[in-house]
Amino acid sequence: MDNPAAATRQATVVRETKETRVEVSLDLDGSGQASAKTGIGFLDHLVEQIGKHGLFDLRVTATGDLHVDEHHTVEDVGLALGQAFDRALGERRGIVRMADALVPLDEALASVAVDVSGRPYCVLDVTWTLDRIGELPASLVEHLLCSFATEARLTLHARVLAGENDHHRAEAVCKALGRALAAATRIEPRLRGGAASTKGTIG
Repeated sequence: MDNPAAATRQATVVRETKETRVEVSLDLDGSGQASAKTGIGFLDHLVEQIGKHGLFDLRVTATGDLHVDEHHTVEDVGLALGQAFDRALGERRGIVRMADALVPLDEALASVAVDVSGRPYCVLDVTWTLDRIGELPASLVEHLLCSFATEARLTLHARVLAGENDHHRAEAVCKALGRALAAATRIEPRLRGGAASTKGTIG
């Protein structure tokens, strides 16, 4: 069977609507070179945490109807990012598939578990103190992550276990997500290109 590690696990996605234009470039086997320019500073910060701590080479650019509000831009960044992960993973043969990470950031502590199963599901357990984190409405953090999980076709459970500062709590979640994704998408040589599933296939 072909070795999936020999394949190039990269993707470029352009998502364009009347509301936004988002471009994502992703290399799952990168070194954590991450940049985001979306017009929403804290959104950039969160996306860059996923790439940096997942050791993904990730570039995201977006222009959107921010004169309306931030919703469309956040949603479409999440969707395009998820599409890029889905395409880069291909048939998902040989990957570890399930992983979790526990990440502290000062007083905050976040737990994230993922199953790159082909089945989209998302749960975020956190209560925000403020309505906004920088320029980003706090409620849109969940929308970003769930939009990502839907298009990446993965199960995502994220929980903030401790913390008072919303910036720290949201950042810890995205750092944990990056680390969990890095572990779950890693090629496991012992699988010899097979699927980590009793079904014989993922998705």
